[in-house]
Amino acid sequence: MWIEGIGFLAATLTTAAFVPQAYKIWRLKSAEGVSTTMYLVMLTGVGLWEVYGWMIQSPPVILSNIITALLLLMILYFKLKK
Repeated sequence: MWIEGIGFLAATLTTAAFVPQAYKIWRLKSAEGVSTTMYLVMLTGVGLWEVYGWMIQSPPVILSNIITALLLLMILYFKLKK
C-alpha cells in the first residue's frame, strides 16, 4: 500500500510542477517565449507514460499523466493559436 502512496505523491508533485506555468499562460492568454518543441516532446513522453501506466495497471501513472497531458495541451493551445 505504501508503494502506491509513494507513486501518488511523486505523480502529484511532478504534475503540479506544470500548474504555475499553465496558470500564468492561461491568465495572460499568451505563451510567448515558451518552447513549442519542449512541450511537444514532453507531451509525447507523457503519452508513452500513459500507455505504460495502462499496461502495468498503475493508477498513479495513469491519473497523473492524464492531468499532465491536459495541462500540456492547454499550454500548446495558447502557444500555437495566433
